[in-house]
Amino acid sequence: MQNNRKKGDIAEKKAIDFLINKGYSIIANNYQKQIGEIDIIAKKDTYVCFIEVKYRKNINKGYPREAVSLKKQEKIKNTALYFIQENNLNNVDFSFDVIEIIGDNITHIESAFY
Repeated sequence: MQNNRKKGDIAEKKAIDFLINKGYSIIANNYQKQIGEIDIIAKKDTYVCFIEVKYRKNINKGYPREAVSLKKQEKIKNTALYFIQENNLNNVDFSFDVIEIIGDNITHIESAFY
């Protein structure tokens, strides 16, 4: 049986492939700071997107998107501020997205939270 980190890595790889096929360019993945982590940072058109990837085999325990709690959203937003400052992106449009993977189905929820 695979451990959760390995499952997460596989899900993130699927999400990256999905985003590339939709015309996104990947800036970073697994961007980490002491306060949190962002699974994928991608760019499309004028937007920099901070993306959380959630996977579940099925919905018996709910939808993966439901695991992105308010606390998790705050960590992502605070970590994104570090990335924005480090890369001098103060005048760039951005969004916080969730990629939900259930089995082999992928759903990209754009602007999932603010």
